[in-house]
Amino acid sequence: MASKTIDSYRNGAESSQGDADCKKKSVELLKELGLPKGLFPLDNIEEFEVTAFVEKGKLKKISGVKTKELLLWLSVVEVYMEEASKEKVTFKTGTGLSESFDVSAFEI
Repeated sequence: MASKTIDSYRNGAESSQGDADCKKKSVELLKELGLPKGLFPLDNIEEFEVTAFVEKGKLKKISGVKTKELLLWLSVVEVYMEEASKEKVTFKTGTGLSESFDVSAFEI
């Protein structure tokens, strides 16, 4: 049952290829969601894949993004901005750890 649901989402997914198109689509998507345009570092990348469910101000159930905490690399599972405060972006890991940063750190 769950795989059918995932397949239905996958059929409606948007995919891009090529450096220029991927950069353009990524910036457009982040802008449409109300997230900072520089959230993903897109320079000097050979290949990457990020999947997530998206809604206004939020990326959730993310795969393909990691962060380093102390000596461990942890998967980022959610990125969001609070409705009340559009000045901070919060990153949440699968272990429940989260950290917020100023939006200005991600502007391009």
